[in-house]
Amino acid sequence: MSRLLSDLGVELPVLAAPMAGGGSSSELVVAAARAGSMGFVAAGYKSAALLAEQMRAVQEQDALFGVNVFAPNPVPVTVDAYSRYARAVQAEADQYGLSLSDSVPKEDDDDWAAKIDLLVGSPVPWVSFTFGIPDATVVQALRRAGTTVLQSVTTVEEARLAARAGVDALVVQAPAAGGHSATLSPDRPLVPVSLPDLVVHVRGEVSLPLIAAGGIGTPADVAAALHAGAEAAMVGTLLLRTDESGASAPHQRALADPAFDTTVLTRAFTGRPARGLRNRFTERYESSAPTGYPAVHHLTAPLRKAAAAAGDPELMHLWAGTAYRRAVHEPAARTLRRLAGEP
Repeated sequence: MSRLLSDLGVELPVLAAPMAGGGSSSELVVAAARAGSMGFVAAGYKSAALLAEQMRAVQEQDALFGVNVFAPNPVPVTVDAYSRYARAVQAEADQYGLSLSDSVPKEDDDDWAAKIDLLVGSPVPWVSFTFGIPDATVVQALRRAGTTVLQSVTTVEEARLAARAGVDALVVQAPAAGGHSATLSPDRPLVPVSLPDLVVHVRGEVSLPLIAAGGIGTPADVAAALHAGAEAAMVGTLLLRTDESGASAPHQRALADPAFDTTVLTRAFTGRPARGLRNRFTERYESSAPTGYPAVHHLTAPLRKAAAAAGDPELMHLWAGTAYRRAVHEPAARTLRRLAGEP
């Protein structure tokens, strides 16, 4: 067992990935810890105050956990491109009485400074970053507080940049992963590569410990990632249908619905590349969606929320990795232990 895990008392080489937007419930994070694994409180789309509340909820259960944070790496969108897209998706918003076409681009940093202040003042064992690489001063402040700092990367070059920033370990994410890609260059196409190959490439260039993520659906996938040089694997999509999942009911149903027969990489919902189940929204709007995060995310968020409340999976973001068909209804502990090769 790697010291990266054993020093914390983590027994399983399979971790629960952070899933912002509700998938990573407090119950799921606690269940992972109870199984001998480790989960993450997903800080994305939360205020620092709400993050602190969820951290306390997990701490009260005496559960080991980390926190995942969106690091600022804005991708501005022009007003003209935003307005054209807003007018296009207004046709879907009309059925819910929503007005999107008169909105203006909203850019924010997801309460970045307040979250860093919180995590430095109330340290947790691990903090991972995605979307961007924090300044070295932030990394050092967290490390001085006793936190192990991890950075999500999708290429060898990103791994080198993260190492220069002084992080302790890397989460190496392949493009088969569900939800948002961690790419630092969301305006460029993702390079097709298998997870084991990506781990080998990064392992050959960077000496930091690696955690492998993206498209893991079987114990053999975990074993392949470990054999390639990862210290552990990280799984998200397979936890979306577990008993403790925070994913919405229509999202969970869609993962098992034969009508949703493939995943696609799309910018249509948020302006950043993300993998989800192909539905009517991705088919209609992917070709016209501008790159622009977080503005496009804020634009479509009311529509996605209304669709979820109405149980309409055709207008929702149904994040899912390529192994989504292996997600089943069962306790999260069983999923994690099964992937680790335990009976």
